[in-house]
Amino acid sequence: MKYEILGKTVPTVEVTLNKGEGMYTQSGGMAWQTEGIKMSTNARGGVMKSLGRMFTGESIFMSSYEAEVDEAKVAFAATVPGDIMPLDMSEQPAGMVLQKGAFLCAEETIELKAEFTKKFSAGLFGGEGFILQKASGRGMLFLEIDGDPVIKELQAGEILKVDTGNVVAFEPSVKYEIETVKGLGNIFLGGEGLFLTRLTGPGKVIIQSQNFGDFAGRIAALIPRGN
Repeated sequence: MKYEILGKTVPTVEVTLNKGEGMYTQSGGMAWQTEGIKMSTNARGGVMKSLGRMFTGESIFMSSYEAEVDEAKVAFAATVPGDIMPLDMSEQPAGMVLQKGAFLCAEETIELKAEFTKKFSAGLFGGEGFILQKASGRGMLFLEIDGDPVIKELQAGEILKVDTGNVVAFEPSVKYEIETVKGLGNIFLGGEGLFLTRLTGPGKVIIQSQNFGDFAGRIAALIPRGN
């Protein structure tokens, strides 16, 4: 399998597959394909795993694309302005925990399943749903980034506090919690919401410079409402 990331504003990853190789994505994630690609749609991993994905905000059904000839191409596009980050999961033997909306596509050798947060408060107030996703296996995984990606390597005990919705992914060794913003003035006047995501190392953390949900909300607030 070979890949190329095309475009800058709303990028696309174009994957070149040999016969028998395959990729999967959420339903509707494919942008274009050449002849020689066979598509199938199913509840990947069975009904229970599919229901778990539903709670993370992903599709119940996944679309798979298998090459029937060598050098067949299929492309997957980002949904908002930002970036596409490739991850070689053979370099992440423990896997990666993904936030809602981070998954774009992956090779068929990558398993994607629901991952419950260890603390109820993290899921209840984290802004991304009570259930996260965990990706594992050997092969390529592609993440969708709002804005630009930033990678942090946290040392043991090192703490990073991130605005809700700006976390993309982190290694399972990273502790994930939610804390309340201190001070009534900060809560009501700070413009950052009530909660921050608290990540404690060791491990890799991927964050994004933009949270498109917040961005869209700010744009909507500027649009005059009809009487």
